[in-house]
This record gives sequence, C-alpha cells and structure tokens, in this order.
Amino acid sequence: MSVKERVTVSGKNLVEKVKELVRQGNIKRVRLIHEEKVLIDIPLSVGAPVAVVTVLAAPVLAALAAIAVLVKDCTIEIEKVEETDKSKD
Repeated sequence: MSVKERVTVSGKNLVEKVKELVRQGNIKRVRLIHEEKVLIDIPLSVGAPVAVVTVLAAPVLAALAAIAVLVKDCTIEIEKVEETDKSKD
C-alpha cells in the first residue's frame, strides 16, 4: 500500500529536498507540481541501493536544477511505500 504526501518548497531548495527523499529509500514516486501542473514525474525503484538510484538519477537531478531556476515555489508530491508489520501475520 502506498501513501501520498505533499510538501511545498522554494525553487532553491528543490534539488536538495529530492535528494533527501531518495536517500530515505521507501519512496516509490516523486512528482514535481507547479501551479497544479505536473512538471516532472520520477518513478523510483523501492529497495534499490541509494548509490545506484543517485547515479541513475543524475540527469533527472540536472533537469530539476533547471526547473528550480525557473520556479519560485513548487510542490513535491511523494508516494511512499507503507511499511507493513509482518509479525502480525
């Protein structure tokens, strides 16, 4: 099961916030929204090593940096994988 959450950030903090989210590891998808329009949709592989995701995401992070220059504020929609407690089964 996945949970969605939205965070508003300034353009200058956009890339750092996305990097922080990638490092969390339980993120399934990140969408960048500006004025209710999706600018970029980044699917992430849950459970993939952070180093691999970071290397593969380098072009995406470059695109985010370019977008960050153009927007003052934007919303990041985060789709997280909800941890299930397997001990209850």
